Amino acid sequence: MKAIILAAGQGTRLCPLTDDRPKCLVELAGQSLLNHHLHGLRANGIDDIVIVGGYRADMLPVEGGRVRTNPDFDRTNMVATLFSVADELTPETDILITYDDCIYEPGVVAAVMNTDAPIAMAIDLEWRRFWEQRMSDPLSDAETLRLSEGGDIIELGKKPKSYADIEGQYMGLFKLRADHVHQFKTAWDSLDPDGVYDGKDRANMYMTSFLQHLIDTGWTIRSVPVENGWLEVDTTEDIARYEDMHTAGQLEQYCKLIRTSNS
Repeated sequence: MKAIILAAGQGTRLCPLTDDRPKCLVELAGQSLLNHHLHGLRANGIDDIVIVGGYRADMLPVEGGRVRTNPDFDRTNMVATLFSVADELTPETDILITYDDCIYEPGVVAAVMNTDAPIAMAIDLEWRRFWEQRMSDPLSDAETLRLSEGGDIIELGKKPKSYADIEGQYMGLFKLRADHVHQFKTAWDSLDPDGVYDGKDRANMYMTSFLQHLIDTGWTIRSVPVENGWLEVDTTEDIARYEDMHTAGQLEQYCKLIRTSNS
């Protein structure tokens, strides 16, 4: 298994914490987000780890994994960052792809690793109770996610009209099976560079838009349902809220973090 952590963006909503460092080096509960990531991966025996940096990539620790750089990070989005290291997408092994601003318990990583499908994607069934800790109106921040009767994802990434449109929360963590790596790269290469995808050009399209394109063209994306076990870190308010909850012993009901001497 290979893991690719997409860590090219600055995370402007985390400023001033990211004024002098990449988003994945912002600390939570005494550890960087990157260290939380590495803990979840290495607890599952994943040592082949690629960190795709961009903003302040010079700060990324080489001991964390092999550091690669998206040279166009300041004018591209997550999907383009992934394909900037297309040579890392090889059919010798399954590939775990993850965002740098979401952290996961080892059990969530294991559940995705152990699901056999062309793409296996973690979804949080209990997302709403977590989102209600982050904001007063969870629906305003959420996106649609619909499932087939067999548990395959048939829609994601749209604006929901009601909570009924959200059968789980996309978590920014999925596994690409080795025998579909070539088709995955071909799907990207075949997209019109001048096309518009949910209001974005190809270089700036959302990952959910690309995944929806795969679904629409016949791919199977199997849901891996979990109940919390992760955190999304978007803003300085998120960091402050999680730190307060961690200090009060309330955060572990949503996600168990690395234990440190100060925890």
